[in-house]
Amino acid sequence: MKKFSTLLLVSLLSGVVTLGAYKVLFDTNGYFSNERNSGITVASNSYGKRVGLSSEVLDFTDAAEKTIHNVVHVKNVSRRTVSNPILEYFYGYKGGQTQEQVGTGSGVIISEDGYIVTNNHVVKGASEIEITLNNKKTYTAKLIGTDSKMDIALLKIDAKEKLSYTVFANSDSVKVGEWVLAVGNPYNLTSTVTAGIVSAKARDLDTSGIQSFIQTDAAVNPGNSGGALVNTRGELIGINTMISSMTGSYVGYSFAVPSNIARKIIEDLMEFGNVQRGILGVEGGELNGIASKELGIAQTEGFYINKVTQNSGAEKSGLSKGDIIIKLDEQNIATFADLSGYINTKRPNDKIQVTYIRDGKTKIVPVTLSKNEFFSTEFKGIELENIDAADKKKFKIDYGVKIKSITSENLKQYDSELRGNIILSIDNVKATNIEMVSKLLNKKGENQTVRIEMINKNGEIIRVII
Repeated sequence: MKKFSTLLLVSLLSGVVTLGAYKVLFDTNGYFSNERNSGITVASNSYGKRVGLSSEVLDFTDAAEKTIHNVVHVKNVSRRTVSNPILEYFYGYKGGQTQEQVGTGSGVIISEDGYIVTNNHVVKGASEIEITLNNKKTYTAKLIGTDSKMDIALLKIDAKEKLSYTVFANSDSVKVGEWVLAVGNPYNLTSTVTAGIVSAKARDLDTSGIQSFIQTDAAVNPGNSGGALVNTRGELIGINTMISSMTGSYVGYSFAVPSNIARKIIEDLMEFGNVQRGILGVEGGELNGIASKELGIAQTEGFYINKVTQNSGAEKSGLSKGDIIIKLDEQNIATFADLSGYINTKRPNDKIQVTYIRDGKTKIVPVTLSKNEFFSTEFKGIELENIDAADKKKFKIDYGVKIKSITSENLKQYDSELRGNIILSIDNVKATNIEMVSKLLNKKGENQTVRIEMINKNGEIIRVII
């Protein structure tokens, strides 16, 4: 009986201690209570979205099923003749050995009648382009046009049946942290799907300031180039373009051209035969803590205008040096890549609303984008641009296009002789401006020869076949 009484007493004391501890720690104003005023905010159990990899939370299967049938394998076949200089010198032998090189990548079907978007570097220099669909059917593709600066190319195949295709999403609405799928053909492994999140937006990996990539951590490897980056609904938000790696394989960083930019380039190539780039007409740089301190301003985000181009839309709208652009239409501008990325989705004569800060006050003004007088095009590794007033006066001409640079390895040895020359005609057609030349050259295949008449830097007329 004595033992029983002792056990009963111990039990009662244990219960009291337990109840007291609960009151102290978990009850209202307890140490772990949500209502305790400790200066630390504790989230409720229902706070936020459910995240995770379980099928109850997120399911990639629908998006993957939609996309794999719309992503194709792109085979690039190029041929070049390798000569033997010793045989040529001693024996006058003019023949050569033809070598065939094969490259592969991915592409995305964007219309039921067979238009396909891929990367420019996937098809660059191709003699033949072969497309293999997910159902193993193969087609020969025609190159419609390219934009080397944004690394986009447009192809076309003629299929007897209507093709399944991917629809474009608004890449401006994509959010950092959003789940995405990368679909392509890495290492010739067809219909490969990888998942990740959007790591960052408006990444510029080039010094030109024209790029504005979506960065993801979805696994992308050689062969994925030109493939689709889609959201969880299977809608296209980007064209996978490159990886950042010391080894050449995926290490956690991959980049895609946003769908809004790709779509605008494709529409330009279809309608005009070249890319129509408008300009805002401002020069400057993005703000940060250091730049703002040097300029003596408090604003640390936005694009600081250092110069306004004469006769541009920006000048006509009253923008001036010292203004800070913080928004274009509804797109916030924190970096130069934000600004250039949005402008790249527009054409000359498009009107946009520019929100800027001047003397601490926020203002909004409409600006009509100007035509880029430095618009250029590329053909067979020769980059061309419109001539300016100085060229017209110097050579006493009123038309022509100038050779801006040479990117072709085969023509590099003639760089000094060709760069700066002004092309007057191509296949006896007057080269009036870049737009006309671009349309003409887009009708030519990479393997077709063209006859070019030009003025060299000494004012001499020369004729070449390329």
